[in-house]
Amino acid sequence: MNDAQQPMRRLNRSVDSRWKDLLSTVHVDRSARRMLLLVVAAFALFTVLNPAVFLGPINLQNIALASPEVGVLALAMMLAMLTGGIDLSLVSIANLTAITMSTLYTAIAAGDPARAEQLFPVILLVGVAVGVLGGFLNGVLVAWVGITPILATLGTMQIYNGIAVAWTGGKTLYGAPAGLTAFGQSTVGGIPTLFVVFILVALAIGLLVNRTPLGLKVTLQGANPMAARFSGINSSRVLMSTYLTTGLLGGIAGVLFLARNPTASADYGASYVLLVVVIAVLAGTNPNGGFATVLGVVLATLTLQIVQSGFTAVRLSAFEYAMAQGVILVAVMVFDQVKWRRRRRPAPPVGAVSATTTA
Repeated sequence: MNDAQQPMRRLNRSVDSRWKDLLSTVHVDRSARRMLLLVVAAFALFTVLNPAVFLGPINLQNIALASPEVGVLALAMMLAMLTGGIDLSLVSIANLTAITMSTLYTAIAAGDPARAEQLFPVILLVGVAVGVLGGFLNGVLVAWVGITPILATLGTMQIYNGIAVAWTGGKTLYGAPAGLTAFGQSTVGGIPTLFVVFILVALAIGLLVNRTPLGLKVTLQGANPMAARFSGINSSRVLMSTYLTTGLLGGIAGVLFLARNPTASADYGASYVLLVVVIAVLAGTNPNGGFATVLGVVLATLTLQIVQSGFTAVRLSAFEYAMAQGVILVAVMVFDQVKWRRRRRPAPPVGAVSATTTA
C-alpha cells in the first residue's frame, strides 16, 4: 500500500465506524415508536367516532390501496432529503411514466390488442425508464452543474408538467394493459397486492440506506458534506446515484398510479408533492440531511391515510384534512425541537451542584 494513501484509508475507516454507530442510535427507535403511537392513536380515535364505517372492509381496503403510491413517493423524498436536498419533481415524473405507458399501450392496441397485452413487460420497462431518465436530469443539474436541489427540481417539475400537458392536450388518457389492471386489483391473503409492493420497496430502500456503502455515503453527504469530501467520498457520484434512485421510485409510483386506476393525466396527484414532504418530515427525516428512517416513513404514510379515511368516515371536508396535516406536522416538529433543546442544555458545574446541596 502506498504510504501516502494510508492516512486517507485510516480516515475512511474512522468515518465509516463513527457513522455506523450514528445509524444505530436510539433516535431511529424513538422516531419509529412515535409514529407507531400515532398510527394506533389515529386508528383508535376514528374507530370510536364511527366504527361502522371506519372498520368496514371497503374503508380498510381503500387505506391499503391509497397508501402505496403515496408511500413510494415519500420514500423517494426521504432519500433526497437524506442528502440535504429535496425532489419536487417526483409527482411529475410519476405522471409522465403513467402517460408514457398508457400512450404506448393504446397506440399498439389500436392495431393489435393481443400484441399490446403481450408487450406489457416492455411497456412497463419503458415507463420505468422514463422515470429514471427524469431522475438522471435532476442528478445532472444537482450533482454536475451544482444547482440547489430545490431550484433544480422545481425547474424540472415545470418541464415535466409542460411535457405531460402538451403530450395529453390537458386531457385524461384512458387505457392500460389488462395484466397491470388485474395486478392492481388482486390481493395476497386478503391484502391488496399494491400494498405488498409498497412494503417490498420499503424493505429494499431500508437495505440500501442501512446496509450498503452507498447508503452510508448518502447519509454522510447529508450530515456533513465537508467531512464526506475529506473522507474521499465522491459527492457528485453520490448525488447522481441518489437522484437516479428517486427517479426510479418515481417511475414505480407511476406504474402504481396506472395499476390502481387505468387512466393517466398531467395533473393527477397534484396535492402529493406537499403530502410526501409532510410524510418524510413527520417520519423523523432531518430536512437538513443526515438522518432518515424507512420504517418511520411507512408508519407516517399509514397515519395520514388513516386520518384521511377517518375524516371521510366522520364527514369532514378535504380542507379540514389539509388543516389536520399541518397541525400534525407542526406539533411533531415543535415536540422534536423542545426535546432537542433539552438534550443540548448544558449540565450544571459540579461545584455549583455541591454549593447548592451545602446551602
